[in-house]
Amino acid sequence: MDSLPMESATVDELVDACIQAFDVIGKLQDSSLVRMFLMMHPWYLPSTELAKKLLLKSQEDGCTADLRSRICHLVKYWISEFPVEFNLNPALAEQIRDLREQLNTEGNERESQLIDVESVPSYKWKRQVTQRVPSVSKKRKMSLLFDHLDSSELAEHLTYLEYKSFCKILFQDYHSFVRHGCTVDNPILERFITLFNSVSQWIQLMVLSKPTAQQRAAVITHFIRVAQKLLQLQNFNTLMAVVGGLSNSSISRLKDTQTHISNDTNKIFNSLIELVTSCGNYSQYRRRFADCSGFKFPILGVHLKDLIAVHVALPDWTDPEKTRVNLAKTQQLYAILQELALVQTTPPNVEANTDLLNLLTVSLDQYHTEDEIYQLSLQREPRSTKPANSSPTPSPAPKRPSMIDEWAASVKPKADPAIITKHIEKMVDSVFKNFDTDGDGHISREEFESIRNNFPYLSKFGELDTNQDGKISREEMIDYFMKASSLLNCKMGFIHTFTETTYVKPTFCEHCTGFIWGFYKQGYKCKVCGVNCHKACRSRLAVECRKRTKSISHETPPALQARSYSFPPPSNTPVNLQNTVIAEEDPEAAGEGGFDVHL
Repeated sequence: MDSLPMESATVDELVDACIQAFDVIGKLQDSSLVRMFLMMHPWYLPSTELAKKLLLKSQEDGCTADLRSRICHLVKYWISEFPVEFNLNPALAEQIRDLREQLNTEGNERESQLIDVESVPSYKWKRQVTQRVPSVSKKRKMSLLFDHLDSSELAEHLTYLEYKSFCKILFQDYHSFVRHGCTVDNPILERFITLFNSVSQWIQLMVLSKPTAQQRAAVITHFIRVAQKLLQLQNFNTLMAVVGGLSNSSISRLKDTQTHISNDTNKIFNSLIELVTSCGNYSQYRRRFADCSGFKFPILGVHLKDLIAVHVALPDWTDPEKTRVNLAKTQQLYAILQELALVQTTPPNVEANTDLLNLLTVSLDQYHTEDEIYQLSLQREPRSTKPANSSPTPSPAPKRPSMIDEWAASVKPKADPAIITKHIEKMVDSVFKNFDTDGDGHISREEFESIRNNFPYLSKFGELDTNQDGKISREEMIDYFMKASSLLNCKMGFIHTFTETTYVKPTFCEHCTGFIWGFYKQGYKCKVCGVNCHKACRSRLAVECRKRTKSISHETPPALQARSYSFPPPSNTPVNLQNTVIAEEDPEAAGEGGFDVHL
C-alpha cells in the first residue's frame, strides 16, 4: 500500500495506524490500510483480541477525548463494513457492548451511540447448508427434462445456482481452507465444491443417458453452446465445470460419438479449453477475467490456489519471535480476497424460474460414483467397438500407446526383448537404490523381507539366490525377472498404496503426464513412494513403487486456527473433443485425451 511504506509492523503499530486514520469528527483519511487490517487481522489476531485491545486503549489513563473519539469511529467503521463479523461472533459483539457501556458510564454518550451492534442484521442464512438427503434408490433415474431447454436459459440458471452458493462463502471459509489445505470443518465451501463437481458429473450422465452416438453427440453439442453462453455471461467457474464434464475420460473416450460432432463445434470447444487451461498459470483466463466489467464469476479453484501459494511461500511474521506482521504477505492475500469479496457485491443480471431451479437442483444431486459413470461409458461404447460409419470429419488417430501400456493389454503383443531387458534393468536398479540399505550391492534376507509384502510376484528368497550365498546380487534379480516376464505378462513392479488426495500445489500425473485438475481430492497419491496420478491412470501406472526415506504427510491438518467472518456486506455498488489442447487422462490403453475437473 502506498500509504504504508513499512514491510512489517507490530499488531499494536497497525492498530494505532488505523486509529490515526480517522480525525476527531470521523472522517477517514486513508481507507486502504484500515480495510486491509480489518479484513486480514484474523490471520494473526482473533477479532475478540482486537476488540480487547481497543477497549483497553480507551481505558488508559492517557487516553484523550480525541483519541477515544477516533477509537469509536474505527469501531463504527468496522461494524458498518464487516457486520457479519458481529452477528456471527457473539463473543465479539459482547465485547463491543462492554465498550459502549463503559462509554455511557463515563458520560460519553455521543461516542457510545457510534458503536451500536444491535442494529446489525442477521447473517445466519450464510451459514445454512442444504442437507443432501439420500434417496431410497441410489440408482434413481436422472431428470432428462433439460434436453429441450434453450442453452441460454440453462446457462443462466446454472449461473444463478452457483452464484447463490458462492455468496455464502465468507473470509473464515477461505482462511480455514488455506490453513488446513482442505475443507475440514468447512461445510459452506465444501457445498460449493460439491455443486461444481455435480455440474460436471451431471453433464456426463446426460450425455451417457443417450443410447445412440448421434444422440450423445447432440447432447455434447448442446452443452458446448451452454459453455459459450456461460462465457458471454462471464461465468468462468461454471464454464470450467462444463468443459471439465465434457472432457472427462468417460466422455472423451467415446470415439464413435465424436465422429458425429462437427468441425466448427470442435473448434469452439478447443478454444474454450485453451481459455481455461493451466498453461502459463492460467494466463489466458486471467487476462480475460481482468478485462471483464460488471458481473464476473471467477474460477474459484484458481484463486484458492493463489491463496495457498502466497500462504506457503511467505511467512506470517518477519521475525523469529513472531511480533512483526509480514505486510507483503498480508497485502497479497488481501488483494485476492478483496477481489473475491467484490464478486459478491455484483449479482448476475438473470431472471431465474423457481420451478426450473428446483428441478435443476434435484438433477444435480446425483449419487453416482466415477466408476459407475465410467462403466456406463463402456456400456455405450465398449473398448473393442470401432466407429460404425465413416464421417466427413474423421477423428485424429489416437496417440501410439507406450510399450508399458501394450504389456498391460489383454492381448499380449510381441514385445521387443531389448526393451523388456531395459525396463527390467531400470526396475532392478530402483530396487537396489531404495532397498539396499547397507549399500553393499546385494539384497540380504532382512532387506528382502522388508520389500516382499509389496511385491506380488516375488518367490522365496532361495529361488532368487541361485548361487545360495545368502544374498541376492543385481544379476540374479535381473535373471529372475527375465525368466518371469513371460509368465507375468510383463506386469511387474511394486504395488502402489494409493489414497485419494487433495493437492495444494500444481501436480501432474505420473502416467499420462497430464495436469491433475481441481483443488479437492483431485487425484491419487501413493503413501509409500509419493507418486501421483489420475484415478483412471492408477491401474496402468508402470512406475515402480520406490520407498521414500522421508515422507511428508498431507493428511494430518495443523491445529485449528482462530477464524473470522471479516468480509464486507453485499452492496448495490458494482465495483473439440477430438483434438483437445490438453489431453490429461489416459483412461484406456489407446490413450484417449481428456481431463477431469474436480474441485
